[in-house]
Amino acid sequence: MSKALKIYIGILILLIVGLIAVEFSIPQPINWQKTYNETHKIPYGTYVFYEELENLFPDSKVQSIKVTPYEFFDDYYSWEDSTYLTTGTYVVIDDYPNIDNTSAQELMDFASYGNAIFISSSYFPDRLIDSLGFDTTNDYSFKGKAELSFTNPRLKNDSITIEKGLSNIYFSTIDTLSTTVLGHQKFEDSIRTNFIKVPWGSGEFYLHLQPIVFTNYNLLKKSNHKYASSVMSYLGDDTIYFDSRSKQREELNRSPLRYVLSQPALRWAWYLALLTTLCFMIFNAKRKQRIVDIKVPLKNTTVEFTKTIGNLYYETKDHNNLIDKKITYFLEYIRRVYYLDTQILDEKFAKNLAKKSGKDESDVKKLINQIVYLKAKTNCNEDDLLRLNTAIEDFYTT
Repeated sequence: MSKALKIYIGILILLIVGLIAVEFSIPQPINWQKTYNETHKIPYGTYVFYEELENLFPDSKVQSIKVTPYEFFDDYYSWEDSTYLTTGTYVVIDDYPNIDNTSAQELMDFASYGNAIFISSSYFPDRLIDSLGFDTTNDYSFKGKAELSFTNPRLKNDSITIEKGLSNIYFSTIDTLSTTVLGHQKFEDSIRTNFIKVPWGSGEFYLHLQPIVFTNYNLLKKSNHKYASSVMSYLGDDTIYFDSRSKQREELNRSPLRYVLSQPALRWAWYLALLTTLCFMIFNAKRKQRIVDIKVPLKNTTVEFTKTIGNLYYETKDHNNLIDKKITYFLEYIRRVYYLDTQILDEKFAKNLAKKSGKDESDVKKLINQIVYLKAKTNCNEDDLLRLNTAIEDFYTT
């Protein structure tokens, strides 16, 4: 590696390190998305509220619900006794709680057996609106901050003022014969109901229209936590069923792989596929040798040519010529391999050939005598050719 190349690589590494340092030094932008997720510590998550539920209800157990209200509470319903095998308060905080009419009916059934339902939201399912006799209106023309207060004079000092994340949705219609107004919200000169209690069977529904007050940002600002504590003070000391199912569904809905990620087996198969693909890319990133073309060596046609010529002589019955060539090729082989003079084919030559070749001396003498005899013979036949060929082949192989 040349010195100049080392310098260039060093400069490149310094630039990369510098870019990484700058990237880490830049503060991350604040995420102002309203997730209402109890695991999120962003401004509009509900991590603080969820963690403080045990302090707000020291004598109660807090249980997180990961399924729909229908799926959860239907499992606790005893068809034999026509009652629920559990009691408590269902709590959901979300701008758009994913409660369908089936789950809404299950919540009404659960409340009718002496349990409480607390929903802090901007929108409610139609089944609740029709059955509980209320309606809401959204005033889009509101400006500025809002003052949230209670109708109970003992909670007067727990009123707060909210500036961010507000909506001016209020209860425009309620059943005044059965519904109790618990709180208001004031925008400039307009005071409207935002917190009510509706009895249902032996239980009740608590409906609240400003879920933003339960988020991390507002609970940690000034003494806003007093308002949230006062809202929750209307609930009894029983098991708190906190609905986190809608938050999980939101996270999955943002992904095109929501069904795959929702199934444990498919989720792990997907992760394993990604891991193996990554490993394949890493190990295949190395440079591969270019495929070497197979060069077929030139075919040696000498043997084929010899066979062709031999067949030609054999077919024309020119045995003398063929025997002469066989003898000539054999003697050339002796000169080339054993370095013997083949001009005089006598007993001395046969002994020297037997010593150098390691062949049996008697067999070598017979072959030499046969060669001398055939060279002198003027009219050779096919049997002579076959005997000579067999003797020479035996010499080569034995």
